[in-house]
Amino acid sequence: MDLLSAGPDKINKKTLEQYPEFIAFQNIRSEQTDIQTSIEIAEQQTPEELLENVHKSLSDGLAAELLRRVKESSPSFFERLVVELLVQMGYGGTLADAARVIGRSGDEGIDGIINEDRLGLDAIYIQAKRWEGVVGRPEIHKFVGALQGQRAHKGVFITTSDFTKEAQEYVKNITNKVVLINGLRLTSLMIENNVGVSVAATYEVKKIDSDYFADE
Repeated sequence: MDLLSAGPDKINKKTLEQYPEFIAFQNIRSEQTDIQTSIEIAEQQTPEELLENVHKSLSDGLAAELLRRVKESSPSFFERLVVELLVQMGYGGTLADAARVIGRSGDEGIDGIINEDRLGLDAIYIQAKRWEGVVGRPEIHKFVGALQGQRAHKGVFITTSDFTKEAQEYVKNITNKVVLINGLRLTSLMIENNVGVSVAATYEVKKIDSDYFADE
Protein backbone atom coordinates (compact mmCIF):
# COMPACT_ATOMS: atom_id res chain seq x y z
CA MET A 1 0.00 0.00 0.00
CA ASP A 2 2.83 2.42 0.92
CA LEU A 3 4.57 1.59 -2.33
CA LEU A 4 1.50 2.39 -4.41
CA SER A 5 0.88 5.59 -2.46
CA ALA A 6 4.43 6.75 -3.16
CA GLY A 7 3.73 6.50 -6.89
CA PRO A 8 7.25 5.64 -8.10
CA ASP A 9 8.09 6.10 -11.79
CA LYS A 10 9.14 2.46 -11.97
CA ILE A 11 9.32 -0.50 -9.62
CA ASN A 12 12.56 -2.46 -9.55
CA LYS A 13 14.57 -4.45 -7.00
CA LYS A 14 16.26 -1.35 -5.62
CA THR A 15 12.86 0.23 -4.99
CA LEU A 16 11.52 -2.88 -3.27
CA GLU A 17 14.58 -3.21 -1.03
CA GLN A 18 13.45 -0.06 0.80
CA TYR A 19 10.66 -2.10 2.40
CA PRO A 20 11.29 -4.55 5.31
CA GLU A 21 8.62 -6.92 4.03
CA PHE A 22 10.51 -7.45 0.77
CA ILE A 23 13.82 -8.02 2.62
CA ALA A 24 12.12 -10.63 4.84
CA PHE A 25 10.65 -12.32 1.76
CA GLN A 26 14.10 -12.44 0.13
CA ASN A 27 15.64 -14.00 3.25
CA ILE A 28 12.99 -16.73 3.29
CA ARG A 29 13.61 -17.52 -0.37
CA SER A 30 17.37 -17.59 0.23
CA GLU A 31 16.97 -20.05 3.11
CA GLN A 32 14.69 -22.25 1.00
CA THR A 33 17.24 -22.22 -1.84
CA ASP A 34 20.06 -23.19 0.55
CA ILE A 35 17.99 -26.07 1.94
CA GLN A 36 17.09 -27.29 -1.55
CA THR A 37 20.74 -27.11 -2.62
CA SER A 38 21.80 -29.12 0.45
CA ILE A 39 19.16 -31.75 -0.32
CA GLU A 40 20.31 -32.03 -3.94
CA ILE A 41 23.96 -32.41 -2.89
CA ALA A 42 23.02 -35.05 -0.30
CA GLU A 43 21.04 -37.03 -2.89
CA GLN A 44 24.14 -37.20 -5.09
CA GLN A 45 26.30 -38.70 -2.33
CA THR A 46 26.71 -42.34 -1.36
CA PRO A 47 25.77 -43.38 2.20
CA GLU A 48 29.49 -43.70 2.99
CA GLU A 49 30.13 -40.14 1.79
CA LEU A 50 27.21 -38.85 3.84
CA LEU A 51 28.56 -40.56 6.96
CA GLU A 52 32.02 -39.14 6.33
CA ASN A 53 30.67 -35.61 5.88
CA VAL A 54 28.53 -35.85 9.01
CA HIS A 55 31.51 -37.15 10.97
CA LYS A 56 33.66 -34.26 9.74
CA SER A 57 30.95 -31.76 10.66
CA LEU A 58 30.67 -33.22 14.17
CA SER A 59 34.46 -33.25 14.57
CA ASP A 60 34.78 -29.63 13.44
CA GLY A 61 32.08 -28.58 15.89
CA LEU A 62 33.74 -30.53 18.70
CA ALA A 63 37.14 -28.96 17.96
CA ALA A 64 35.66 -25.45 17.99
CA GLU A 65 33.90 -26.04 21.32
CA LEU A 66 37.02 -27.66 22.76
CA LEU A 67 39.18 -24.68 21.80
CA ARG A 68 36.66 -22.29 23.35
CA ARG A 69 36.76 -24.24 26.61
CA VAL A 70 40.57 -24.30 26.62
CA LYS A 71 40.77 -20.54 26.06
CA GLU A 72 38.38 -19.96 28.97
CA SER A 73 40.29 -22.25 31.35
CA SER A 74 42.59 -21.05 34.12
CA PRO A 75 46.39 -21.03 33.65
CA SER A 76 46.79 -23.93 36.10
CA PHE A 77 44.16 -25.99 34.26
CA PHE A 78 45.85 -25.28 30.93
CA GLU A 79 49.16 -26.42 32.43
CA ARG A 80 47.61 -29.70 33.57
CA LEU A 81 46.02 -30.13 30.14
CA VAL A 82 49.41 -29.81 28.42
CA VAL A 83 50.94 -32.31 30.85
CA GLU A 84 48.21 -34.88 30.31
CA LEU A 85 48.28 -34.47 26.54
CA LEU A 86 52.05 -34.96 26.34
CA VAL A 87 51.88 -38.03 28.59
CA GLN A 88 49.06 -39.49 26.50
CA MET A 89 51.27 -38.97 23.45
CA GLY A 90 54.05 -40.99 25.10
CA TYR A 91 56.25 -38.27 26.58
CA GLY A 92 57.31 -37.68 30.17
CA GLY A 93 56.66 -41.14 31.60
CA THR A 94 53.84 -40.90 34.16
CA LEU A 95 51.63 -37.93 34.98
CA ALA A 96 53.47 -37.53 38.28
CA ASP A 97 56.87 -37.47 36.54
CA ALA A 98 55.70 -34.96 33.95
CA ALA A 99 54.03 -32.71 36.51
CA ARG A 100 57.31 -32.33 38.40
CA VAL A 101 59.02 -30.69 35.45
CA ILE A 102 56.30 -28.74 33.65
CA GLY A 103 55.99 -25.17 34.86
CA ARG A 104 59.12 -25.25 37.02
CA SER A 105 61.62 -23.58 34.74
CA GLY A 106 60.07 -20.19 33.95
CA ASP A 107 63.51 -19.24 32.67
CA GLU A 108 64.01 -16.92 29.71
CA GLY A 109 60.88 -17.94 27.86
CA ILE A 110 60.84 -21.60 28.89
CA ASP A 111 57.78 -22.81 30.79
CA GLY A 112 58.90 -26.36 31.41
CA ILE A 113 60.97 -29.38 30.50
CA ILE A 114 59.69 -32.88 29.87
CA ASN A 115 61.46 -36.13 29.05
CA GLU A 116 61.20 -37.26 25.45
CA ASP A 117 60.93 -40.88 26.59
CA ARG A 118 60.40 -42.88 29.76
CA LEU A 119 64.14 -43.33 30.27
CA GLY A 120 64.84 -39.61 30.08
CA LEU A 121 67.45 -39.99 27.34
CA ASP A 122 66.61 -36.55 25.95
CA ALA A 123 64.63 -33.52 27.08
CA ILE A 124 62.08 -31.35 25.31
CA TYR A 125 61.69 -27.74 26.36
CA ILE A 126 58.16 -26.37 26.30
CA GLN A 127 56.40 -23.06 26.19
CA ALA A 128 52.61 -23.16 26.43
CA LYS A 129 50.57 -19.96 26.35
CA ARG A 130 46.90 -19.09 25.97
CA TRP A 131 47.29 -16.25 23.48
CA GLU A 132 44.60 -14.23 21.74
CA GLY A 133 46.71 -12.60 19.02
CA VAL A 134 48.91 -14.54 16.62
CA VAL A 135 52.42 -15.45 17.75
CA GLY A 136 55.08 -13.83 15.61
CA ARG A 137 58.71 -14.54 14.84
CA PRO A 138 60.09 -12.40 17.73
CA GLU A 139 58.44 -14.66 20.33
CA ILE A 140 59.72 -17.80 18.63
CA HIS A 141 63.19 -16.25 18.29
CA LYS A 142 63.17 -15.57 22.03
CA PHE A 143 62.18 -19.17 22.73
CA VAL A 144 64.93 -20.51 20.45
CA GLY A 145 67.43 -18.25 22.21
CA ALA A 146 66.34 -19.74 25.53
CA LEU A 147 66.88 -23.23 24.11
CA GLN A 148 70.38 -22.35 22.98
CA GLY A 149 71.10 -20.85 26.39
CA GLN A 150 70.26 -24.23 27.91
CA ARG A 151 72.18 -26.10 25.19
CA ALA A 152 68.89 -27.75 24.30
CA HIS A 153 68.10 -29.10 20.85
CA LYS A 154 64.34 -29.67 20.92
CA GLY A 155 61.40 -27.49 21.82
CA VAL A 156 57.63 -27.29 21.52
CA PHE A 157 55.76 -23.99 21.45
CA ILE A 158 52.03 -24.39 22.15
CA THR A 159 49.48 -21.62 21.74
CA THR A 160 45.70 -21.47 21.66
CA SER A 161 45.87 -18.94 18.80
CA ASP A 162 48.07 -19.25 15.70
CA PHE A 163 51.50 -18.44 14.30
CA THR A 164 52.43 -15.94 11.63
CA LYS A 165 53.86 -17.18 8.35
CA GLU A 166 57.21 -15.60 9.29
CA ALA A 167 57.30 -17.60 12.54
CA GLN A 168 56.55 -20.83 10.69
CA GLU A 169 59.24 -20.16 8.09
CA TYR A 170 61.75 -19.25 10.80
CA VAL A 171 61.62 -22.64 12.54
CA LYS A 172 62.29 -24.38 9.21
CA ASN A 173 65.68 -22.71 8.89
CA ILE A 174 67.24 -23.17 12.34
CA THR A 175 69.41 -25.93 13.72
CA ASN A 176 67.15 -26.49 16.74
CA LYS A 177 64.15 -28.74 16.22
CA VAL A 178 61.15 -26.62 17.23
CA VAL A 179 57.56 -27.79 16.76
CA LEU A 180 54.78 -25.19 16.65
CA ILE A 181 51.34 -26.28 17.85
CA ASN A 182 48.51 -23.82 17.24
CA GLY A 183 44.99 -23.95 18.62
CA LEU A 184 43.66 -26.03 15.74
CA ARG A 185 46.38 -28.65 16.04
CA LEU A 186 46.12 -28.62 19.83
CA THR A 187 42.43 -29.57 19.73
CA SER A 188 43.13 -32.15 17.02
CA LEU A 189 45.75 -33.80 19.24
CA MET A 190 43.41 -33.65 22.23
CA ILE A 191 40.65 -35.40 20.28
CA GLU A 192 43.07 -37.97 18.84
CA ASN A 193 44.45 -38.79 22.31
CA ASN A 194 41.11 -38.57 24.18
CA VAL A 195 42.07 -35.61 26.35
CA GLY A 196 39.06 -33.53 27.38
CA VAL A 197 36.70 -35.62 25.26
CA SER A 198 34.86 -38.92 25.57
CA VAL A 199 33.22 -41.29 23.10
CA ALA A 200 29.52 -40.49 22.75
CA ALA A 201 28.64 -43.31 20.33
CA THR A 202 30.30 -45.91 18.13
CA TYR A 203 28.93 -47.17 14.82
CA GLU A 204 30.17 -50.11 12.76
CA VAL A 205 29.86 -49.97 8.98
CA LYS A 206 30.07 -53.45 7.51
CA LYS A 207 30.53 -54.65 3.94
CA ILE A 208 30.45 -57.92 2.04
CA ASP A 209 33.51 -60.11 2.63
CA SER A 210 34.43 -61.01 -0.94
CA ASP A 211 37.03 -63.56 0.20
CA TYR A 212 34.32 -65.54 1.99
CA PHE A 213 32.49 -66.10 -1.30
CA ALA A 214 35.63 -66.60 -3.42
CA ASP A 215 35.40 -70.43 -3.38
CA GLU A 216 31.66 -70.62 -3.92
